Amino acid sequence: MPNIGTIPAKWAALTPDADAVVDAPSGRRISWRALDERVRRLANGLRGHGDGGLGLQQGDRVAILAKNSIEYQELYFAAGRAGLVAQPLNWRLGAAELGRIVADAAPRAVLTSDEWLDTAKELQAAVDVPHWLQYGAGGDGSYEDLLARSSDDEPEWSAHVGDDDPFFILYTGGTTGQSKGALHSHRSVSFGMFNQTVAERIVPTDVYMLTGQMYHIPVVLSMNYLRHGCPVVLMTFDATTAMELIEAERVSAFLGITTMLNWMMALPGFTGYDISSLRNVQYGGGPMPSSVVKAALDAFPCTLIQGYGQTEGTTMCFLSQEDHADAVRGVHPERLRSCGREGLITTVRVVDPDGVPVPKDGRTAGQIVVRSEANMLGYLNRPDLTAATIRDGWMWTGDIATWDADSYVFIVDRAKDMIISGGENIYSVQVEEAVNQHPSVLECAVIGVPDDEWGESVKAFVVLKPESTATEADIIGTARQHLASYQKPRSVEFVDALPKAPTGKILKRALRDPYWADRDRSV
Repeated sequence: MPNIGTIPAKWAALTPDADAVVDAPSGRRISWRALDERVRRLANGLRGHGDGGLGLQQGDRVAILAKNSIEYQELYFAAGRAGLVAQPLNWRLGAAELGRIVADAAPRAVLTSDEWLDTAKELQAAVDVPHWLQYGAGGDGSYEDLLARSSDDEPEWSAHVGDDDPFFILYTGGTTGQSKGALHSHRSVSFGMFNQTVAERIVPTDVYMLTGQMYHIPVVLSMNYLRHGCPVVLMTFDATTAMELIEAERVSAFLGITTMLNWMMALPGFTGYDISSLRNVQYGGGPMPSSVVKAALDAFPCTLIQGYGQTEGTTMCFLSQEDHADAVRGVHPERLRSCGREGLITTVRVVDPDGVPVPKDGRTAGQIVVRSEANMLGYLNRPDLTAATIRDGWMWTGDIATWDADSYVFIVDRAKDMIISGGENIYSVQVEEAVNQHPSVLECAVIGVPDDEWGESVKAFVVLKPESTATEADIIGTARQHLASYQKPRSVEFVDALPKAPTGKILKRALRDPYWADRDRSV
């Protein structure tokens, strides 16, 4: 597989003056010609020994603590070009957890935007990293100084890097448990891009908006559009800003999790924005209630697809544009509750604990396992965890699902989120689907809480839509219409917001932990 860091070189030759990256928060834009020059200079500065280069060696990590920016994208490409490994840092984590992550990966350099200088000082006092660079108006100018004194010749290392050489490391789980670093190669990222290209049906005129942060796996989706020569619009998500950018930049595609799409559609002036440029919206990051899918199909003037993936496996399953269109006209409407079928370059199975595929009857649950060139190399410094996760070439996802006769996969829960009440397995996703049928519900999360009689009972946390009302009895009554009696919530708590990871996934552990602090839980 080619060196992903050379993507800017291709388009600097073909469309040198076209926009490559639009940095919406700062109001800056950069052309392919300018981006490629800065990437070459950064690659040479990071590895070069003369003229003040940092002298890093192939395979060294370079960490970055920043929000989405042009510089962030430059680092990804420069690291690839120079045979280094980009290590994005989750700025939502506290300094202590960031320190543990930095110590684990042992980067040789850390790049920080001026917004995070105080955190960087804490990290400098806690971990031994030789080189610290800053960018932004409030920084010390060290990043730009490095570029200015470095050669813009093609880095001598780029032709010898690619395939299974590490490209980036993404830490996952820091908000729900101990962080672990998923290491991806140029090959695994490239194959993830192949999956996305086919599923999204990318065209040369696309303009992609990155709604998530670049320290998370959707950065592969945005870099895939760059690989096709399409401009990428960077942002830090806000519903109003997203709508404004779609209109102003003629955005044609983006990835939106349930929460993002809900908040965009809930904007009072939603119908007043010109979003006619949209060609396709992908949603993911967790199960989306079918009621929300139908609302999005009505609200957005484009096709929808669902993508199922993980940090460890990039992209794995897709529910296609045709599947959505068929479902809303009554052909297999139940498939709106699925995450579709395996992607072009992935093989997906639903298996029992021994790895034997469960029946394709839509009822028998098993764990999703994936064999794919897009899977990670493994967890950095964790051969034990790597061996437990990747077995005989199959990656065990921890997601519990059923599948039907046509191999459509229906996720019913994370293994750790399954509720066992009175000996019955209750899947929180199914309960959430039922609760979301109430018209006043914006979003909800269902957990198991201790119950002296039943072991666990079902509790729902509900966020209501603006200016809407509902009672506990209303919510339970709606759920009862769609569930067996033992599955319905026994209690409902109304909250202003649900705790979420930076990816937008709901942090059920944060909801569950207070109830289980002094008790053991079997799941």
